[in-house]
This record gives sequence, structure tokens and C-alpha cells, in this order.
Amino acid sequence: MPDFQTITGLSQVIDRYDGVILDLWGVIHDGGKPYDGVPDCLDRLAAAGKAVCLLSNAPRRTAGVEAKLSGMGIGPDRYQHVMTSGEAAFEALRDRNDPWHAKLGNRLYHLGPKRDRDVFETLGCVEAASPDAADFVLNTGTLDFDDTLDVYVPVLEACAAAGLPMICANPDLVVLIGDQMALCAGTLAQHYETLGREVAYHGKPHAPVYRRCLELMGGPDRQRVLAIGDSFRTDVAGANAAGIDSAFVTGGIHREELGIRWGETPDPERLAMAAATAGQTPTYVIPRLVW
Repeated sequence: MPDFQTITGLSQVIDRYDGVILDLWGVIHDGGKPYDGVPDCLDRLAAAGKAVCLLSNAPRRTAGVEAKLSGMGIGPDRYQHVMTSGEAAFEALRDRNDPWHAKLGNRLYHLGPKRDRDVFETLGCVEAASPDAADFVLNTGTLDFDDTLDVYVPVLEACAAAGLPMICANPDLVVLIGDQMALCAGTLAQHYETLGREVAYHGKPHAPVYRRCLELMGGPDRQRVLAIGDSFRTDVAGANAAGIDSAFVTGGIHREELGIRWGETPDPERLAMAAATAGQTPTYVIPRLVW
């Protein structure tokens, strides 16, 4: 049986930590507005002198995420650092300091909405009009939140037929927008792998993005950092692999699996079963992000 501590607010454990790494969608906001209690929690973290690094699998650069947060009333006075999977993909394409990215060509096919173009548009890459004119495919996700996987199977097959390696700028499978579950780039990438093609993922749960967060935070002791998120597959798995503690927010993308509504505490046995199925055990469980 998975072993974790259930808490009702961060104040119960925050003295053990010097900083927190916070997920955005499903933890801080629902895609349109902050959850109740979140602004107060961020203010109390600041008052307690805790370093706050926001870490999102958003397939766009940090400036766009910061602007979206400001529009929700969450300004830079409530956090110190931001890192995104889109920023990680941008840095990898810019630097090309590993063999996999170094061998990519300069012609990319963008699979995703226009709002994610900041991941590549300042890099001097040539955007191909079709997969057969590209060297690789940059996957930032679906064009519409209502889209299903079958909408993208033809273009994924065309990319595979052209032999394109894929960069996935958001490993999430789904995201919760209000009460609607929408597909993310990770779902498209998973299907692409079944077609026999290579995918390089940037973002949670992969180690480089956690190293980047810790670097931004000034290199704190990992045992004094707490990661908070709503996904077993990305947030809890990423924290476990990085060797840092985690707090699993039950009211996010797993709430249907757990049989709860936002803010409710799940049945302990059902929660334990979900953690066992995921193969990931958090340090703490918390219904929502509150102080």
C-alpha cells in the first residue's frame, strides 16, 4: 500500500522546505482563473521567505505564461521564477548541445496552434508547409480544445512517412480546462511513437527541466524543495526521479478517477489504488493548493 501523508494546507509542512516548485494548470488555475485560496497561499509563501518556481508543461515560452498569469491577477510579486516545457524546447533548439538535437536540420513542420510559435520563431528555422518538406516536426499540441486524437492521425502518419523525428514541447497527455479535459501534445507524441518514430520530450517528468528549476532557484538542497502538482505521471514521477519531495493535488486531472469534485478529499483506498496503478507515490496528498 502506498505510504503518504494527507495534509489540508501547506502550512502543516512548509517549515521543512526552503522553496517550492509549483505546477500551474490544475493547481494554481483552471485555465481561466485562479482557484480559491491560491493567491493567499502564494502571498503567505512569499511572507515566509520561500522561493517559488512555477513549472508548467505549457508548450510556449515563459513570457507568454507570465502574461497569462498577470491577466489572472497573479503577478511577479507572487513568485520568483518560471520555467516551461516550451522554454526547455526553445533552449534545446537554440543550443543544440546534445547529439540528438545537433543532428536535426533547420526545416521544421509545426504541429500546433499559432499561439505556440514563440518556441521557434526567433531561431531562424525555416517553417515547412508540409511534412515532406521538413527535417523534423515540432509538436506543441492540438489546435482546438475539443479535438480528439483521430483528427491528427493523418498528419502524424504523414510525418512518420517522411521519417521525421519529433520534438514534443508538452509531455502532458491531457489538461483540465475548467471542467473540460483536453488533449495535449503528449497524447500525439505517444501515438507517433507507435508509428515507429523518435520523440524527444521536453518538460515534466524529465530530469533536465527539474535541474533547470533548481538552477534558477540558486541550487538549493534538494531535500529542502517541495514539488506540487496534480499529475502522477508528470508531477509526482518527475519529483521522485529528481529526488525531491512532492505534494499531489487530488482535485486536478485525476479527480474523475478518484471520484471527487474539486477541493474534495478522496477515499483513502481509492487514492492508494490510483497511486499504485501509476506506480508513483507522493510524499503528501493535498485536496487543493491552500495555506
